[in-house]
Amino acid sequence: MAECICLFNKDTLIIKPPKKSPLFSRTIALWFAMMCGVYIYGTCLKHVGTFTKLRFHSIRVIEKPSLEGQIPTLHYPKPESFSRGECASNPVRFFAILSMQRSGSGWFETLLNSHINVSSNGEIFSVIDRRKNVSTIMQTLEKVYNLDWFTSASKNECSAAIGFKWMLNQGLIDHHREIVEYFNRRDVSAIFLFRRNLLRRMVSVLANSYDRYAKLLNGTHKSHVHSEQEAAALSSYKPIIDSKSLISDLKEAEMAVVRALEYFNSTRHMVLYYEDLVTNRTKLKEVQEFLGLPQMELTSGQVKIHKGPLSDSVNNWDDVNKTLNGTKYERFLHADY
Repeated sequence: MAECICLFNKDTLIIKPPKKSPLFSRTIALWFAMMCGVYIYGTCLKHVGTFTKLRFHSIRVIEKPSLEGQIPTLHYPKPESFSRGECASNPVRFFAILSMQRSGSGWFETLLNSHINVSSNGEIFSVIDRRKNVSTIMQTLEKVYNLDWFTSASKNECSAAIGFKWMLNQGLIDHHREIVEYFNRRDVSAIFLFRRNLLRRMVSVLANSYDRYAKLLNGTHKSHVHSEQEAAALSSYKPIIDSKSLISDLKEAEMAVVRALEYFNSTRHMVLYYEDLVTNRTKLKEVQEFLGLPQMELTSGQVKIHKGPLSDSVNNWDDVNKTLNGTKYERFLHADY
C-alpha cells in the first residue's frame, strides 16, 4: 500500500504510514507493556532495598547534624510575665535535649547552663499533667519558648538559647507527629543525647531506682551528686541484673533510640553520645556552634557515680558475662572510657 503524503504548508510535512493489521498492533502493545512492567518492578525493588537498608542503618545515617537549616533560626519572644527591656532586640534560639533516663542528660544540661547565654529548664515533662495530651504539651512548649517558664536555670532577659530536656518516655514518642510538626514550624533544634553502652545505662537505672527507696545519702535520694564521697556511697550498691530478660531489655532500649531518630529525622538536629562527651570535650564546642552561641568553656560540678570496669558494679557479673558473650551486645561488657 502506498504511503499518503499530505502537505499543509511549506514548513509542515506529514507522512501517514500504511495501516497495519490489528494483530501486529496488539503484539507491539503487549511487548511494550511487558517491558514497562519489567522496568517498574526492577525500579521498585531497588527502592525497597534502599529503604530497608536505610531503616536498619538509620542510626549511622543521621549521626551527623542534619543538613537542613544549619544556621539556627533567630526568635524575638515577647513574654507576658515580664519585660525583656534592653534585651528585647537580642535574638533567641530554641532547642530541646531529647534523651533517655541515666544517659548523662543531667550532667550535659549543667554544662550548657554554665554558659552565660543559655537557659535549659530541666525535665519539665516529668510532671504527668504537662503531657497528658497534645494540647497540654503544646501549651507547655509555648510557655517555655515564650520565656514565661521560670526555673533556677532561667536567664530569661538576655538568654541567647532557651530549651529543656525531654525523655523519650514522657509523651515524646507517643505524640511524635505533632511534636515534629511543632519543632519544624517553630524552628526548634533537637539535640539527641544517648549512651552507646546500654548495659552501663541499665546499671545506672537499677542503682538509681534502688536509691529512690533506700536513700543511701543520709535519708536523701539524689540522682546526681557533687562530691566523691557521695558518689562512693551510691556506687556501693551493686544491682542484680535479670540475665533471662537482659538481651530483650537491651534490644528494647536500642529500638527506642532507633525509633526516636527515625521520627525526628526531618527536624534540625544533632546526635551526641555520652561516651564522646566524656572523652572528647571538643564535642561541647560543636554543640555551641550548633546552637549559634559564642564559644565558652563549659563546666559542671557533678561527679560521676559509677567508675571503672562494669564487673565492679554488677552483683551477678558472671551471669551477665555468660549471657552476652557471643551476642551482638558482647561489646557492652568491655570498658569504653
